[in-house]
Amino acid sequence: MDKMIRLLDGSQLKAGLTGPSGAPVLMLPVAKESVYGQEADHLRQWGVDPELGEHFIAGLRDKFQVLYFDYEGHRLRQPNPLDLTASSITEDFLTIAGEMNVSKFSYYGYSWLALAGLQLAIRTDRLESLLMGGFPPLDGPYAEMLIVTNHTYMMALSQPAPADPAETEQKTAAPEATDWDNIQIQMVPEQTRQFVTLYESLADFRDRDIQHLLRMPRLAFAGEQDKIVYGDNFGGVTVDIAGKLVDHQSRLEQLGWDVAILKGSGMDHTKAMQPETVLPVLRPWLIRNVLRES
Repeated sequence: MDKMIRLLDGSQLKAGLTGPSGAPVLMLPVAKESVYGQEADHLRQWGVDPELGEHFIAGLRDKFQVLYFDYEGHRLRQPNPLDLTASSITEDFLTIAGEMNVSKFSYYGYSWLALAGLQLAIRTDRLESLLMGGFPPLDGPYAEMLIVTNHTYMMALSQPAPADPAETEQKTAAPEATDWDNIQIQMVPEQTRQFVTLYESLADFRDRDIQHLLRMPRLAFAGEQDKIVYGDNFGGVTVDIAGKLVDHQSRLEQLGWDVAILKGSGMDHTKAMQPETVLPVLRPWLIRNVLRES
């Protein structure tokens, strides 16, 4: 069942719900829409599954209802440069759940969509579980990402827009494959500015102060090589996702988190987001922690 839903900024996003009636619901905003042909070949070169959303849905819908939509793709097509805040994203997600007649749900997000899930968890009582990939829930790199996004925005202002809008998602898909000293920004200023807005809205956020609000089952994971060293053009900062999870694993487990460090050759930010990597972690965890309580 697909439905067009009007979000807070007036833009419309397609969402769907599939799976056994009465089964627990998993919100999946990482369900990127499939691409084919030359565009798919390009994504494969970057290590990205061109049918990422379909493969996630297929791997989960036998046991769960999956509420799926491509939020990142939507925001690249319909930027919200001045109002993409933690609060507005939460309102968008709750609007989608409401329009799809979903009252309680689990949430899985990756990278900045994992950050969005943490914000959702502290702003609603509707979450049954929280799964965060590629972003640490303790001492997250908010300050570093504000620096990176500000520099990205300034570079976008000074460079011509991409000839093909599809290039936007391709070029931002695999940051670890990028030479951060020489890359040219392929996003238009409105696209990059919205992520500045997001991290500005979190400038005073302290994830250590909200852990007591999280009472649902929760999982954090990252690839063991998830570390990005940005060049001077991006502020010269290091975003070490895996390092933060490893350093804080004991404390996170004391706080009630399950933590998984995904090991393997080339297990960086991009590889650790692919369905064949994520589903063997996500699916059994959800079965243990959500189906058991349903």
